[in-house]
Amino acid sequence: MWLNLQIFGFRALWSPYFFIFLIFIAIAYALITGPYRHRFGGEDKPSLKQQFLFYFAILLIYAVKGSPVDLMSHITLTAHMTQMAIYILIVPILIIKGLPEWIWKKIIYAPFIRPALKVLANPIISVLLFYSLFSFYHVPFVFDFSKSSTIAHTLIHLVLFIAAFNMWLPVLAPVKELDRLKPLLKIAYVFISAVLMTPACVIIIFASEPLYASYSSGGAWITALSLCVPVDVLQGISSTLTGPGLFTSMDVLEDQQLGGIVMKVIQEITYGFILAGIFFKWFSKESLKVDPLPSDS
Repeated sequence: MWLNLQIFGFRALWSPYFFIFLIFIAIAYALITGPYRHRFGGEDKPSLKQQFLFYFAILLIYAVKGSPVDLMSHITLTAHMTQMAIYILIVPILIIKGLPEWIWKKIIYAPFIRPALKVLANPIISVLLFYSLFSFYHVPFVFDFSKSSTIAHTLIHLVLFIAAFNMWLPVLAPVKELDRLKPLLKIAYVFISAVLMTPACVIIIFASEPLYASYSSGGAWITALSLCVPVDVLQGISSTLTGPGLFTSMDVLEDQQLGGIVMKVIQEITYGFILAGIFFKWFSKESLKVDPLPSDS
């Protein structure tokens, strides 16, 4: 597969401009939270754990949006579902945990954000909004439309990314104002989230025919490739591109089924870690309320 992918060229495989953009973001984080934090009204520096989580998030973004995984996401649905599961489920968690509280306060209390969050960060609205958008995105005509132009693709993925942050805020609550749910309700919230993702995954897994023209139709597939392959390169090799079968041994339906499974498995693992964190924090607090047993002395 690797040798075949080489025909798309360095820019398509490694997205150097996107890499430079992410390096800029990482440097900005280091400066704003470090030596220049007082200029931004900052307080303490982020902990080593917070720094690790933020930089790891940047690394994951590049891995799924800048590395050959991004190119493969336009070739197979399995790669696409892997990309999206990491991008909209895992990365927002890492960034929320990686930003210090004083930055979150500046974001959340901003005049144009605070009124919106009073509505959108409501637990019921946030979870229904995200999974409605997620399900709508995987309707075939919407999905194929997102692969039809760079603008549509970028905007749709950006909206999902922002909605994912909003979905996680009631559970992870980076500031006290957003920490409205008791631990038991947070657990219920995570379980409901898992249930709401299931219908889209089930439809993809058990469909009896390919759902998306972007992976089954030659013309739509080439259009999808144009989102990350330079036009001059794509024109030069278009006559040799016969379809996804050039890069994978799976047929389109098998790839589609595996893609749905991958999305659901990554979701379950991610939510399992979140549930474990809620339980641990909950029982740690409860243990502090229990009076210690009197000593015999």
